[in-house]
Amino acid sequence: MIITDTEGTPRTQRERHAHILGWGADLDHADRPAYPMERTPPRLPYPMPPPEQQHSHAEVLVSTERPRITRVYGTAQPPKGLSGWLRRQAFYHSENDLRRWLMLLLADRVNVGEGLVEDLARGHVPNLYAEMGGRAELMHNPKGAARKVAIGIAAVALLALALQRRRSGRRAGLR
Repeated sequence: MIITDTEGTPRTQRERHAHILGWGADLDHADRPAYPMERTPPRLPYPMPPPEQQHSHAEVLVSTERPRITRVYGTAQPPKGLSGWLRRQAFYHSENDLRRWLMLLLADRVNVGEGLVEDLARGHVPNLYAEMGGRAELMHNPKGAARKVAIGIAAVALLALALQRRRSGRRAGLR
C-alpha cells in the first residue's frame, strides 16, 4: 500500500514505520532469525500405529465428554481419601463446568493436608519451611519473606488476643 507524505512523495508502509524497532520482522522471511527452523518436519513414509492400550490396576477417573480413557495415562497418584472423593464428584461434571475445576483445586489442597496428616501419623514431622522454599524465598525475595513473617506474627498475635479476651469474658461471667 502506497501513501503519500506531506510533500506528496509516495511512501511505503515499511518506510513509514522504519523508526519502530522490530517492526515488519514478519514481512520478509529473510529478516526472521528463526525462519529456517520453522519448517515442518517431513511426514513419515507410513502411518504410525496407535500405541497399545495401557492396563491399570488403579482407579482411573474418566471425563464425561470422552467415552473411553486415553491410551496412555498416569496412575502414580490414584484417588484416595477425602481428596479422592472430591475428585470423583468433580468428574461427574462437564469439563466446561466451573464446579469441576474448583472441586479439583479443592481436592489438591485437601490432598496436601492429607499428606501432612499421613506424615505425622508415621512419626515424620515435615519441615514446612524447607519444603515450601523458605531459603530460596529469603535469598531471592527478602522483602516478600519479611512481609510473610510480619503477616504471620500479626495473625498469631490477633489469634492470641482473641483467645485471651474470650477467656477473660468467661471469667467475668463466672463471678
